[in-house]
Parts: sequence; C-alpha cells; structure tokens
Amino acid sequence: MLEGKTRPFLKWPGGKFRLLPHITAWLPAGKQLVEPFVGGGAVFLNTRFEHYLLNDANADLITLYQALQKDGRKFIEVCRSLFIPKTNTEKQYYRFRTEFNACSDPIRRSALFLYLNRHGYNGLCRYNAGKQEFNVPFGRYVRPYFPEHEMQVFHEKAKRVTFVCEDFTKTMKRAKRGSVVYCDPPYVPLNASARFTEYRAGGFSLAEQETLALLAAKLSNKGVPVLLSNHSNDFTHKVYRGAAIKEFPVQRFISCKALKRKKVPELLALFQ
Repeated sequence: MLEGKTRPFLKWPGGKFRLLPHITAWLPAGKQLVEPFVGGGAVFLNTRFEHYLLNDANADLITLYQALQKDGRKFIEVCRSLFIPKTNTEKQYYRFRTEFNACSDPIRRSALFLYLNRHGYNGLCRYNAGKQEFNVPFGRYVRPYFPEHEMQVFHEKAKRVTFVCEDFTKTMKRAKRGSVVYCDPPYVPLNASARFTEYRAGGFSLAEQETLALLAAKLSNKGVPVLLSNHSNDFTHKVYRGAAIKEFPVQRFISCKALKRKKVPELLALFQ
C-alpha cells in the first residue's frame, strides 16, 4: 500500500496503483508523459510532468475523463445524485445499465458509466461482442463508495492533459523528443484459457502486441524512451528483446475464486 498516493476514482482491473514503486523507479524523466492505454490513470495521477497526452480505446472512459476535466464540481454533483441508497438495488442497476446502453448524451452517459463502475461486479468494464453493450452484472455492494475527493484531484490535475480516443499507434506516433511513453496494454495471456485481454470489443491481438513493441523500439531510436508493462512469459521476452527487463511477482485479484487469486510473473520493459 502506498500511503499518501492518489488513488484513481474508478475501479479498473489491471490498474497500476499497487505497482507504482516499480513503475516510477524505472520511468525516465521528461516534459510530457504519453500513455496510449491510460486505463484508470494511476500512473498519470502519481507522476509529475509538465503535460500529459492520455489515450484509451474505450470511448466511454475518455468521454468521462473529458466531462470531469471540463465541468469539475458540476459534473461531480451530477454523479453524486446516482449514489444514494435507493439506487443501490439490483432492479435499479439493470435499469441504469439499459439506459446507459441507449444513451447518447455525453454527460448523462458518463455519470452512468461511473455508477456502473462502482456498482457493477468487481469493477469490470465489459461489452458484448455483438451490439457492444455494457453487460457487467450487479455487484451487490452494501454501500458503494462515491469517490468525490479522488474526482476533485483528477479534475485539478487534468488541467495539464490532452485526452484522445484513437488507435494506440496514432498516439505513439505523437510522441516527440522530450516525451516519455508508458504503455500498459491489455496483457498477453499467461496461457490459452486466460481471457482478461478483452477490455474492449475485439480484445488485443498478439499481432498488436508485436506492433506495440516495434513502435517502442523505433521511438527509443529517436530519443523517446518507452516503458511497457506486461506478463512475463516467452512471448513478451521475445518481442521485447533489446529492452532492459525487470521482473517481479504480482498478486492477481481478478478471479472470483479466492484460491485462484495467486501471484503471477510480470515485467517492465524499458526501451531507451
């Protein structure tokens, strides 16, 4: 546990809050931090750069971040109205989930996205492959936490951020000398049965993993250091060849079965 550090206001599987000591120790200095896979934003929130370029393929996530960035306290109050006892029921959860999937208003949809994140099972963010509708079941929490303080901190720091929602390759190509890139892509499965890479429709293929590693190497040759997180296995060691590697075990909490919540090998790969 990192006392005094800023927690993300979203629950986010694969979030890097617990790994910040490893990451910040290896993250090079620079004027701008570029994150092609920002996720919950733990690294952004706990580093000091003059500017941030933050991307994610999940449009709902980026729209939420932009709403909080722009409207701050006003948006926080909109979200607060959804965190009351009478909305913490299974029936109301599924009503809001249905509304979210049909909603086109960015502010309402963003507020509902936060509600679903905090009331849904395990903080998962999952869409079905067909209609790309959010389909996470009700979480049955006694009193879901409303992250007012964390949202206010995010709003203040987001004044130095440019948010984008695009393919990671475009974001990588935006990085110029003076930038530092941190990549936290959907992880390579440890084995054939692992399917935790599908945080968005279509998942993240091994070909995309190879493309990411190739872009990281190319950027480092241009004077832009790139740090990547991933599982440690034969595949990642192969595609990250030429990078400095640091390995460490990490406790996994994604499984609903406690006995399967075991430590798995992860790595940091630094192209510099």
